Amino acid sequence: QVQLVESGGGLVQTGDSLRLSCAASGRTVSGRTFSSYYMAWFRQASGKEREFVAAISWSGKSTYYADSVKGRFAISRDNAKNTVYLQMNSLKPEDTTVYYCAASTTEVLLPSRKYDYDYWGQGTQVTVSS
Repeated sequence: QVQLVESGGGLVQTGDSLRLSCAASGRTVSGRTFSSYYMAWFRQASGKEREFVAAISWSGKSTYYADSVKGRFAISRDNAKNTVYLQMNSLKPEDTTVYYCAASTTEVLLPSRKYDYDYWGQGTQVTVSS
């Protein structure tokens, strides 16, 4: 079984930065481990759909971003540490919500589609005050 644990959320002011981390542990039934997973960050406000933020391929060579965060956020991964990161700069009040880490242990057809991910973390709250 794969477990994902996010950390790094908190309360910041407009324009500040935060770095979220997501530590993965365990392996799939077939024995696949973190270095073979596609990883992503999503966010979800209360009463709204979970929306895509960023994704990164297993090697880290390919990254994808939602238009709303492009140029401000950066996703990266350290396969030696089984960890994926989301560096968030120039934060805005509209970035306030719960951020979720996601892992796909199978083929990803569309990195921004939440249904392509089969494991999720518990979420970490990010609050940006104006």
